[in-house]
Amino acid sequence: MPKSRFSLYIIVIALLAVSLSCRPLAADNAPEIVDSQAFFLAYIAPPAVPEASKFARSVDKLLSQMSLKEKVGQMTQLGIGMITDGQDKDVRINPDKLHKAIAEYGAGSILNVKEQALTPERWHEILRAIQVEAKKSHLQIPVLYGIDTIHGTNYVDGGTLFPQPLGMAATWNPELMLRGSEIAAAETRKAGIPWTFSPVLDSGRQPLWPRLWETFGEDTYLASVMGVATVRGYEGSDISSPFHVAASLKHYVGYSFPSTGGDRSPALIPEITLREYFLPAFAAAVKAGAHTVMVNSSEVNGIPGHVNSYLLKNVLRDELGFQGVVVSDWMDIEKLVSEHHVAANEKEATRISILAGVDMSMVPEDYRFSDALLQLVNEGKVTVARIDEAVRRILTLKYELGLFDEPLRGVNSKTVLASPESRKAALEAAHESITLLKNDNRTLPLAKTAHVLVTGPNADSLIPLNNGWSYTWQGDKASFYPTDYLTIRKAIEEKIGAANITYVPFAWTDKDAGFSKASAAAANADAIVLCLGEWAYAETPGNIRDLSLPEEQIQLAEKMLAAKKPVILVLTEGRPRIIRPIVKPSSAILLAYNPGNEGGQAIADVLFGDANPSGKLPITYPRYPNRLFTYDHKVFEGEDGPVGDSEDAPQFEFGYGLSYTNFTYSDLQVTAKDGQKIEVAVSVKNSGDRAGKEVVQVYVNERYASITPPLRRLKRFAKASLQPGETHRFSFELGRDDLSFIGVDNKRVVEPGIFDIHIAKLTQSFELK
Repeated sequence: MPKSRFSLYIIVIALLAVSLSCRPLAADNAPEIVDSQAFFLAYIAPPAVPEASKFARSVDKLLSQMSLKEKVGQMTQLGIGMITDGQDKDVRINPDKLHKAIAEYGAGSILNVKEQALTPERWHEILRAIQVEAKKSHLQIPVLYGIDTIHGTNYVDGGTLFPQPLGMAATWNPELMLRGSEIAAAETRKAGIPWTFSPVLDSGRQPLWPRLWETFGEDTYLASVMGVATVRGYEGSDISSPFHVAASLKHYVGYSFPSTGGDRSPALIPEITLREYFLPAFAAAVKAGAHTVMVNSSEVNGIPGHVNSYLLKNVLRDELGFQGVVVSDWMDIEKLVSEHHVAANEKEATRISILAGVDMSMVPEDYRFSDALLQLVNEGKVTVARIDEAVRRILTLKYELGLFDEPLRGVNSKTVLASPESRKAALEAAHESITLLKNDNRTLPLAKTAHVLVTGPNADSLIPLNNGWSYTWQGDKASFYPTDYLTIRKAIEEKIGAANITYVPFAWTDKDAGFSKASAAAANADAIVLCLGEWAYAETPGNIRDLSLPEEQIQLAEKMLAAKKPVILVLTEGRPRIIRPIVKPSSAILLAYNPGNEGGQAIADVLFGDANPSGKLPITYPRYPNRLFTYDHKVFEGEDGPVGDSEDAPQFEFGYGLSYTNFTYSDLQVTAKDGQKIEVAVSVKNSGDRAGKEVVQVYVNERYASITPPLRRLKRFAKASLQPGETHRFSFELGRDDLSFIGVDNKRVVEPGIFDIHIAKLTQSFELK
């Protein structure tokens, strides 16, 4: 291995620590277990697919026949509006526009919808016209279509929608993540689309960021495991399959940690931090075989992602070994002029971004990129060799996807959108994502004979259950949502009967009337289900100034609490809005994240005990809007340090989540063997009176190191279903690399010292020599 590739590969090796974790000691009746490291090791290695070299001869032959303009065209990705007229479901191909895009400019890729999700039949119509036009060209190169499949097939009308990624992370169940991604891939390919712009692998460590819900949370290891599950679910063992699509890792890298919290705003991330917390998930997904990468729209340390040759070439290519296609984000080469001001004009922006490592430009609304790049090559400012390098990658991807053999592969598959099996999987994911944050005096589950008041702005809409990237970009058009899914209110009504529910709608346009009606209804209720949180948003429109829950919602909660009835807060939100004033007086709190179309049913099932919550927080839930830190903060900066106190602690800790049963941990044993392996074992008993799933979390910290160590780091987890009274002995194995960190020279290092292993409230120490 070249020395230049060593430092990032060691990150992957650290995640690949030789491990056979969670070895059951009683195999005959062992509980159902999903073990993070066993899953990770099973899927991290690239699948046995045909190597790119299989297509090298075909690609080289095609390249030799292509004109410079055709090559530049392959590097051009246009929006659907460049080839269509109309809007929403009425979008239709304009033959003249299509001819210009494909025949004249040779556009290699097209993306997106025209505002609204389309039926599979409409997708087939549009994509067939595109590929027929491509077939008329003398080289007959198929067009690569891409779409944002974010939480299921959100741009294919009638598809299955799962919880948003943050909610999927809250399941701590990579098997569910894998299954959900397989379903999303098959349904996307059924539409004839072979490429998805997902998953987001940047760590969600800035709770203000409006794309937090697109991440797998704040922890590097959890994000790596769930990211690998997503990639392998999308891509399978062969991306030419009619049931799989190419994934795109985004947004490489550091996009998720803007200093101000605003979307597409600058991040300041020292390289030591970038390598410790942000790169490992990308490294793991590259190792798992991901075929494309999308570039960070913003900038890190003053250098826009699209001109950062160090990250795009030295790190991504040389160190991580990525061999696939690097695509820009929306208009981001143009924005090097208009927003970043690192280029005087778009021609110069094109030159520096292509030389930095961008293979395909998401233009998407004009032909200036193609014109500029053609001029740059003719002027000798960009070499033909660089163009050939990019086009070779793009053509290889098209071959790997099977597009040369069958441009519309998947449309004739037997995949059924939103089949009963797919909906069942989405409901299971929603069940396991819901996180019970508080349950005083066993308020939950509610009796089905109770009279329940349901109110709050999020009680009777599918919009907050789904959030953005749902039928439309912002996900906020109620008329586009299906009518055969239940809102929270309707699911509760089906659960306990119309006679046992009072629903008071709440409109902020007449909040005083809403307050009085809800207060009057509360007097006759046995319990109040108060549905608060956020509406839908995506990207920059979701920027906020303050993490606090809107004041009107706090006021409504206070009115309901004044009734002196049990109040159950149900939060549907994409980021942790501050709820400090209403936490203590509330009887129970359910965090549902954005659970998807099955979310109303899942929430009702949990409220009334037909499902036992097992979700755990994938983020730290803050208590104050200006006191933000992650669980793996340094010892002296948080509540455990010398300047901390209980009020300084988060509202709820990372990894926290209650159940309707109890789990008792005992007999933690840690054995360090040969200075290479650390064996960890712990017994977990379901000491309650009903079956439940528990996430066993293994944390490690080093007491002293040359770089101030974090309070703790997650290194393993396992999710197990245990029956009442059942005890299981969990066994994990850590390697030296699990004890490593990025040192002062930006390389991974393992230092001898005393380490602590934490599982639940148990701690054992060992010394590494």
